Amino acid sequence: MTDAIVAGGSRGIGKAIAASLRSMGCSVLATSRSQLDTSDLDSVRRFAGEHPETDILVLNTGGPPPKEFGDVTEEDWLKYHNQLFVGFCLLLKGIAVRDGGYIFLISSGVIKEPNPKLVISGAYRAAFSSVFKVLSREFARRGVSCINIAPGLIDTDRTRELFQDVSGRAASLPMGRMGRPSEIGDFVRGIVQSKIGYLSGVTINFDGADSGHIF
Repeated sequence: MTDAIVAGGSRGIGKAIAASLRSMGCSVLATSRSQLDTSDLDSVRRFAGEHPETDILVLNTGGPPPKEFGDVTEEDWLKYHNQLFVGFCLLLKGIAVRDGGYIFLISSGVIKEPNPKLVISGAYRAAFSSVFKVLSREFARRGVSCINIAPGLIDTDRTRELFQDVSGRAASLPMGRMGRPSEIGDFVRGIVQSKIGYLSGVTINFDGADSGHIF
């Protein structure tokens, strides 16, 4: 049986990915914050020690509160430096992904189109995406595929925290709606189930044509 670890798998996109992987017969450990808190490096080290290997690793965590640069405190920078960057680095060091496996990073569209109200998220998610891209070549030697999924507006609790008029914002999108978490879950399942291995080192814009950039 294929093993999978989904960080932040108790809600939102992570929960949808966990459900989709289970539907194809994977043995999935979907973590809650009480099991794995990437802002707490002791929690990360403990978790990696208890779960040292897997076939599929999904790096996912909640986002920082919306703040512009002038409102960000030193404590904010330090907390999310761990949660969005160092914690993921330690997971990649501490959990071995077996040959032929997959690592999925759930980042954000702000890594390509920075948002002044999401400056913490944009900074640290972009930084880790750079590390992930570099490591994708190393993992490729063992047939491990690394895929960075950069969601746009997805119908999650997180999105509802960011926008007061969610319905109005959704209606303004090219498709007239937000993405469904299950769509990302089904995408991940499709990659794994179809054994697509050559799609690696890439960033997938999962935003319903909302972004304005080409690359």
